[in-house]
Amino acid sequence: MPDLSEQKRRILITDDSDINRMMLLEMLSQDYELLEASDGEEAMEILKEQGDSIDLILLDCVMPKMDGFQVLMEMDRLWWKVNIPVIMISAENDQTFIVKAYKLGAVDYITRPFNAVIVRHKVDSIMRMHLYERNMVEIATSQIIEKHQNNNMMIHILSGIVEFRNGESGKHIINVQTLTDMFMHELLNITDQYPLTQEQMTLIPTAAALHDIGKISVSSGILNKPGALTNDEFMVMKAHTIEGYTMLRSIEAYRDNPLIRMASAVCRWHHERYDGRGYPDGIVGDDIPIAAQLVSLADVYDALTSERCYKKAYPHDLTIRMILDGECGTFNPLLLQCLKNLADIIPQRLADESSEQAYREDIQRIIENTLRAVK
Repeated sequence: MPDLSEQKRRILITDDSDINRMMLLEMLSQDYELLEASDGEEAMEILKEQGDSIDLILLDCVMPKMDGFQVLMEMDRLWWKVNIPVIMISAENDQTFIVKAYKLGAVDYITRPFNAVIVRHKVDSIMRMHLYERNMVEIATSQIIEKHQNNNMMIHILSGIVEFRNGESGKHIINVQTLTDMFMHELLNITDQYPLTQEQMTLIPTAAALHDIGKISVSSGILNKPGALTNDEFMVMKAHTIEGYTMLRSIEAYRDNPLIRMASAVCRWHHERYDGRGYPDGIVGDDIPIAAQLVSLADVYDALTSERCYKKAYPHDLTIRMILDGECGTFNPLLLQCLKNLADIIPQRLADESSEQAYREDIQRIIENTLRAVK
């Protein structure tokens, strides 16, 4: 067969029969690097350790301990079948076996006794197709990542200007995005009450960065006041929700863009509360878009654990307790469960995200230069 790459592609042969493995080794060893597993459990261990480097699995249906169908189900649970095609092997020609294999995600089926020509043809064809698909995915992924990074940088610059005026540390945007993403994925883990598309899952953390864009309209004197705000000042501060919503919705060319729609909703409703006691509209429960609910919880956590001109930072454990006890308003009980589930890992996750110093410093430098230019 034609050379597929500079390195041999790797195949994991999983079969409890030594003779079957030996026959497949003889057929394939000239062109492929081969790994062996004598049962499903051993195959799963190899996949856990070397899954990223395996290009194809030849998997026997009937094996002790863990059969091939169980391996397929476990691979599906771990999302491994997306990246590793599986050819099932069996002496059974029963259509129920073949249909079950296909339904569980196998890409092809080989029956015993082996025919060397058929085995090579199926393996070579699937390997070529898999390599082509992987290359296409890598190209598309790199393009998406580049576009996302460019969009994200512009969003961070705009949002960072608000932070700069607000006297904040510069980490608030990243922290709110990170927390929003964590809460969103945990929510999807514990309930199917909020079905989100893949696009929405991408847009929600991005939109979170724009949650306070309306503060551009608030004077620095109010934003940076060290003491309590007067009633009039608080009304001006609360208006940043409407200002952000109006600002984004007024961009005629992009008002129907999914990100702008998502971000404008987040701007307007991220200070609403589940019991209706938030602002600006006093809406209740799940009338509040789930994106705004997620950002609201993330915003409150980071505000409490961060130092501001009017307060010191609260410790993580105290912040968790204050939110769960309702001292910061009422939140969706499912989101509070997410907070409890993630409480132990939040500080380290935020520290890991904040370690991207070069990216943040570039953005901060652009923000500072922009503000100096308009003075």
